[in-house]
Amino acid sequence: MRGFVLLGSFIFAENLYMAIILNIETSTKNCSVSIAEDGKILALKELNDGNYSHAEKLHPFILEVIKEADIEKEAITAVAVSKGPGSYTGLRIGVSAAKGLCFSLDIPLISIETLTSLAHTVSIEEGAVIPMLDARRMEVYAAVYNKDYDKIREIKAEVIDADSFSDFLNDKVYFVGDGVTKCKEVIKNENAIFVEGKLPSAKEMAELSYEKYKKNDIEDVAYFEPFYLKDFMVTPEKKKI
Repeated sequence: MRGFVLLGSFIFAENLYMAIILNIETSTKNCSVSIAEDGKILALKELNDGNYSHAEKLHPFILEVIKEADIEKEAITAVAVSKGPGSYTGLRIGVSAAKGLCFSLDIPLISIETLTSLAHTVSIEEGAVIPMLDARRMEVYAAVYNKDYDKIREIKAEVIDADSFSDFLNDKVYFVGDGVTKCKEVIKNENAIFVEGKLPSAKEMAELSYEKYKKNDIEDVAYFEPFYLKDFMVTPEKKKI
């Protein structure tokens, strides 16, 4: 059994904070799952094929990373899930899977802010990171982090225009996420650096979830809900004439 010592009928962790955490990220079109031990990735499986394939891919990915990490399902210490904001359906699928595993294995649930893990996909030495997710039309979900990934402006749903984030553009600002494309079209500033091709991933969740595990920063499995930021809107069907 990885990382545990068997003494008599009791199992003891080799160190107080040892953890094998399953990380689940489904807030965007990237279906991503990882297994990490003490924040170090053991196995990672993800797919971004331009579609929301979470319903078909998530559970097979979970089984695949467990197998690749060469552990038993019962060795998982906690499950971490991306809490949002993001796709309503994607978040529901990820959170439902995470809660089901936590209930069945009787282990804690950890939530990771989606924009925090997205911010960690870039490394900077100065300025700020603004992770942003597409929220339809010219709107994005965005937050602002400093070079140490401390959040210096809370998450908002906001419409992008030429003056967006001007308060931060006196220094270098790294924009990252699938909201970058629309942002790049309207923000014209020499300090704006647009990092394309990045999406939230279970890879960046590994260290974040381990840090929360060590602090016992966990959720109530029964009552936890994703952070949607905006109400889910259902478009009514058109009446047939």
